[in-house]
Formats: sequence, C-alpha cells, structure tokens
Amino acid sequence: MSDTPKDAGAELARLLSIMARLRAPDGCPWDREQDFATIAPYTIEEAYEVADAIARGPDFPQLMDELGDLLFQVVYHAQMASEAGQFGFPEVARAIADKMIRRHPHVFGEAAARDVAAQNSAWEVQKAAERAARAETGTLAGVPTTLPALTRGLKLARRAARVGFDWPDPGAVLDKLEEEAAELRAELPAMDRARQADEVGDLFFVLVNLARKLDLDPETCLRDANAKFERRFNAVEKVLASEGKAPADAGLEAMEAAWQRVKAQERGQA
Repeated sequence: MSDTPKDAGAELARLLSIMARLRAPDGCPWDREQDFATIAPYTIEEAYEVADAIARGPDFPQLMDELGDLLFQVVYHAQMASEAGQFGFPEVARAIADKMIRRHPHVFGEAAARDVAAQNSAWEVQKAAERAARAETGTLAGVPTTLPALTRGLKLARRAARVGFDWPDPGAVLDKLEEEAAELRAELPAMDRARQADEVGDLFFVLVNLARKLDLDPETCLRDANAKFERRFNAVEKVLASEGKAPADAGLEAMEAAWQRVKAQERGQA
C-alpha cells in the first residue's frame, strides 16, 4: 500500500493534470461547458455516495472509489476557480490546513490538552470568531441553506441551545411534540394547505430536537426508518404473492395483516 507523502503528491499532481486537460480548449466538451452551479449537485451526490459506502459495512473498495469521486469534485471546483483567476487547489489545501492548525491549538500550539467537551466548546468559539471575521453576525449565521432540511434544523437547534435556548430534557420535547400534533389536528378540518404545511414543519423541527436531546442524528434515524419500511414492505409483497395476491388487489386489511406477520417474525428473530 502506497501511503508516503511523495506517493500522495505524485498521484495528486497526476489528478490535477488530468482535470486541467479535461478543461483545456481541446479537452472534453462536457467538462469544458460546466460551471460551479452545474457541478454543485454532483458534489452533493458524491458526498452522499461516500456516506452510503460507509453505511454498507464499510465497503472499503467502494469507499475508496467514492472518496476518489468526491476528491475529483474538489479538484474540479478548484480548476474552475483557477481559470477565473481566483484560487487553485494549492490555496484550497493551504486554507484547510491552516484552519485545522488554528482550531487545534492543543495539538499544534502551546494550549493545554482538553477533554472532548472542552475541545468542542473551544472549537465553537473559534468558528464563531471566523464567522465574525466574515461579518456573519448572530448565533445562527453561516448555517448553509443548501443542507438537507433535517441536518440544517439540527445545526440551527444546536446553535440556539449553546446560548441557552433549549428544552431542559427529552420529556419536555415530547410534550412540545404533543402540543404541535394537537395544533396540526386542529388545522385538518379547514383544509388550509399553507397552515397544514406550517404545522407539519413544526412537527419535523420538534422531532429533530428530540433526536438531538437523545444524542441521535435525525438523518440517520430517518434513513434507518426508510430502510426498515422498505424491508418490511418487500416482505409483505412476498407474503401476498405466496397467497396469490398482488398488493394493489389485496386491500388494506390483507396488507395490514401481512405487515403484522412480518413485524412479528422480525421481533421473533431479534
């Protein structure tokens, strides 16, 4: 396995030269016509594919492949910025290296070693100073609007909690969840879609905070729930097929009975 700085530098230089060649006047027509906005969705997609490879085991060969795809996205953006006369890959690497040194004075400086809680606090102080330097004011400043909604809600709630705007415990969040559910129920007869959407959004946000208070990641919770539903519904279809039925023709009662059978089987195997 090659892991020396020299090897890494040579392979990175090769990747940078490939990217430059693709964007050259006689390079790839598709790559040449892209810009930051058109490449951004691919960058997000590749990050999710890295997470998926990790969730699968991790699957190390796939993880290596997906990390390469994600690195290529960074190289792509840096190449376009270089063409615009703004910055290149060396500046990107230098900026993150400087940031990591700045945010870890207990490792790279003379500050005393900290426990995890103290380090997290110091990290947030440093990030707040960096936001202030960028003229981003306010507790919630700088949380990207392009994040997945659950992730952004979690970040916003964490920021607010750091200045004391928080529920005292998970039980209090559950009380708030019941309150929001009651408000949504009250909106159902009116059929006002805007009001209903507002109340559903409140429910989601409270659920994000419940996960936070339980030290759970809401994206992971929902991802696991999706996987569980998919697994169980696929099993329901197999149960119905063994009875010569299709889901669309079986009816809700038969599907619910099959669902309960599948759940009971899973619990028996646990």
